[in-house]
Amino acid sequence: MTADDSFSRLEDDDYPAYTMGRAAELLGTTQSFLRAIGEARLITPLRSAGGHRRYSRYQLRIAARARELVDRGTPIEAACRIVVLEDQLEEAQQLNAAYRRETGTADSTAAA
Repeated sequence: MTADDSFSRLEDDDYPAYTMGRAAELLGTTQSFLRAIGEARLITPLRSAGGHRRYSRYQLRIAARARELVDRGTPIEAACRIVVLEDQLEEAQQLNAAYRRETGTADSTAAA
């Protein structure tokens, strides 16, 4: 692996570049919060060769959304479920938009 390969990985949203401590620091939260959303199966951090949790930028964005909800008083399990449902809705909307482009079907909400 060359140095260029290592730097290109840092731009990859799925590359587990952040330790638990650094992830918690970036999110302004605790390591126990990261463990809790892991136990709720919102995110599953990868493990280093030594068994330490590693988080990607994508996982940190998900954790940040869950933290926003928890900070507003939503129980952690409910916050995790909301984030999952939001993600599923976004994916369904993208699939619908792609289908409409492929079939030439007009967006029914555009006329309203």
